[in-house]
Amino acid sequence: MQSPEHSSFAQSPAHDSDSDESVTDKFETADASLTTRAGVRGWGPRQWVPTISFVIGAAVTATFFAIGAWERRWIADDGLIVLRTLRNLFAGNGPVFNAGERVEANTSTAWTYVLWFWAWVTDGRLEYVALWVALVLSVAAIPIAMYGTARLFRTRLGGLGGDGWTLLLPFGAIVYIALPPARDFATSGLENGLCIFWVAVLWCQLVAWSRRQGGGVTLGGRAATIALAFTAGLAPLVRPELTVVGGLVLLLVILAPSSWKMRLGMVFAAAVLPVGYQIFRMGYYALLVPNPAVAKDASGSKWHQGFIYVGNLFGPYVLVLPVVLAVVAGILIVVANRMRVTAADDTTADDTTADDTTADVTAADDDPAHPAARQPGTRLSRWSASLQSPTAVVVLILVAGLISGIYWIRQGGDFMHGRVLLVPLFTLMLPLMVIPVTIPAQVRAAFRRTPETAARARRTRVQLVGSVVMAAIWVTTLVWAVDSHENVLPNAGIDIGRSGIVDERRFYTTNMGNPNPITAQDYLDYPRMRAMVEWIDKYHRQGGVILPSFNYDEWYIAKLPGDIPPQKRKLSVYFLNLGMTSMNAPLDVRVIDQMGLAYPLAAHTERLEDGRIGHDKVLPSEWVVAEAHAFPRKPVLPGYLDEDVVRQAEVALKCPETKERFESYEGPWTFERFKSNLKRSFTFTDYRIERDPEYEIARCGLEMPPRIHPR
Repeated sequence: MQSPEHSSFAQSPAHDSDSDESVTDKFETADASLTTRAGVRGWGPRQWVPTISFVIGAAVTATFFAIGAWERRWIADDGLIVLRTLRNLFAGNGPVFNAGERVEANTSTAWTYVLWFWAWVTDGRLEYVALWVALVLSVAAIPIAMYGTARLFRTRLGGLGGDGWTLLLPFGAIVYIALPPARDFATSGLENGLCIFWVAVLWCQLVAWSRRQGGGVTLGGRAATIALAFTAGLAPLVRPELTVVGGLVLLLVILAPSSWKMRLGMVFAAAVLPVGYQIFRMGYYALLVPNPAVAKDASGSKWHQGFIYVGNLFGPYVLVLPVVLAVVAGILIVVANRMRVTAADDTTADDTTADDTTADVTAADDDPAHPAARQPGTRLSRWSASLQSPTAVVVLILVAGLISGIYWIRQGGDFMHGRVLLVPLFTLMLPLMVIPVTIPAQVRAAFRRTPETAARARRTRVQLVGSVVMAAIWVTTLVWAVDSHENVLPNAGIDIGRSGIVDERRFYTTNMGNPNPITAQDYLDYPRMRAMVEWIDKYHRQGGVILPSFNYDEWYIAKLPGDIPPQKRKLSVYFLNLGMTSMNAPLDVRVIDQMGLAYPLAAHTERLEDGRIGHDKVLPSEWVVAEAHAFPRKPVLPGYLDEDVVRQAEVALKCPETKERFESYEGPWTFERFKSNLKRSFTFTDYRIERDPEYEIARCGLEMPPRIHPR
C-alpha cells in the first residue's frame, strides 16, 4: 500500500526534467493515488478537483431533475392499473386485476411488488405511494449512473500527462433530464423510474467488477460478483425486454475468468427469482408472459410506425444535436485514452511487454493482480481475461442499449410520447453520464519549441485542444438543454394525430383542467367517469355490462336475464381507460377493456395491422355481452349492438380451445390445475382468435347459427 505522501497528485515530486522517466513517474503516481486505500487525508488538488466537481454536478443535476419531475407530477391512467392489483392483494384476492380471474395485468412484476411492499410499510394512499416511489427511484438513478461513469474514468484523470486537473462534468445526465418525457415519467405511476434505477445500479456494479483488483478472488470480490449476477437476473421481472440487458451482462461475467463453482453460483443467483416466478406465472396465469405482452403482441413488428415514433421523440427537441455531440465526445475520449496508453508504452518499452498493454487497453492500470496479467498465453484465455475490462463493459452496455432501442422500433414504439425509448436512451448514455475535461498542469509547456521539450509540448497542445473541444461540447449541450427543456409536441393535449402518438400527460391535464392529476378521484373530471360511477351505483345489485356511449353523461347497460340468481349477478364495466375506471370501481365490479390488458378474450385476438399503436386490438362489444350472458335481444339490448353478432359470439365462445383458456384462469386453482397450466401455457401464449365472431365460428369448425335478421 502506498503511503499518504505518495497518494496525492499534488504531493508528487515536481518534474523539472522533461525526460521519459518523469512522464512514467507521473503515470505511476496518478494510478497509485487512485487505487490507494490511505484515505482522503493524503489527497491533493488532483484528487479533490474531480471529486468535488463530480459531487457538485451530481447534486445539481439530481436537484434539477427532482424539481422538474415534481412540477410535472402526475399518475397516468396506465399507472393506476397496477394499483387495482394492489387493492386485490390487500383484499386477499391474490395478484389479480379482477377477483376470481387469474390475469396478470401488469407488465413489470417487480414494480407491482415494490409498490405493494411500500404500501404495506407506509399504509399510505396507493396513488401517493406510487408517486413517491417512482420519484425517488428516478431521481436516485441519476447520481448512481453518474457515479458508475466516474469510476469508469478513474485512470483517465490527469489527462495525457497524468498531472493535470480533471473536472468530471454531467453530460449524459443533462441530456436525459432535459427531455420533458423523462420528467413526465419520473412519476406517472409507471415503472420507468424502476427501470432506469435498475440499469444505473447494474452499471455501477458492472464497472466495479471490471475494475476489481485480483479478479474477484477474495471473499468480498466473489460476493460482489454474485450480487452483480443477482441484479442482472432481475431483468425480466423489471421489464421483460430488459432480459436482453441482463442476459448480456450475465454472459459477460460468466465468460470472464472464474472457477466453475463460481460460475454455477452466478447462474443460481441470477436464476433463483426469475425462474421461480416464471414457474409460478405459468402455473397460475397459464401464460409465459404478462397478459399485456399478449395484448400488444410483443413479438410483432411495425417498423414504419417505429421510425415514426423515433422521429416523434427526436423532432420537438432536436435530440439529434446532443446525440451527435455524445458520439464526438466518445470518440475524443477513446482517442485520448489510446494516446495516453501509447505514451505510457513508449516510456516503459524496456520494462513491459506488448501483451501487458494490449490484453486490456482501457483497463490497463499496470496492476499484476488484474486477470489479464495472470492468464496463460493462449488466445482464448487472453480473450476471456479481456472481458473483465472497462472496454468490454462499455461495448456491452452500448450493444444492449442499441438492441433495446431496435426492439422498440421493430415493435412500433408506443402511443405515449417518448416513453419506451427513455430506458434505451438512458442505457446508451451511461458511458458518458459524466465527461472528463482536463486542464493541463503546464500550459506554457505547449508553446516551447526546444528539442528537449518537443514531446511534452506536443502532448500538452493535444491535451489543451481536446479540453477546449470537450468544454465546448459540454457548453453546447447545456445551452441545448436550457433551450429545449420546455418544448412540446404540436397540438399536444388537443389532437392525437394520425401517428396515434400523444403527449399523455398533457392530454389528460388539458382534458381535465388539472395540472397535476394524481388520485383516482382526480380522474372523475375526465369525460364519462362521473357518469360511470353513477351507473355502477345504479346497477351494482342487478348486474349486467356497462358500455360507453357517445354521450359523456351517460352509459349503456346490457342487462342480465331475470332468471339469473342474485349471487351470480355480476356487474362488468367495458371501457378502454382501464386505470381510472378500475380505481373508481369497487373490487366486486369486473372491469375489462377492448385491448385486452386485463381481458384475455380481447388479448388473444389478432393484431390490427392498421390499428393505432398500443391500441391495435379492439374486441367488439357483442363478445362481452355474450360472455357475460346478458340479455341478447332488443329492446333490452343497447340499440347500437347487433343481435346477430351477439348470437354468433355466443356460439364462437363454445370453441374448445377458447373454453380451455377461460377455464385456465377462471377455474379453481388446484394442484391439478397448476400442472395443467404449466403444460398449456406454451400453447395459450400463442393462441389467437378471430375478432369477428362469424370468422371465429368458421375457424373452430362450429355450426353457424341462423340469422335473426336475414340479409
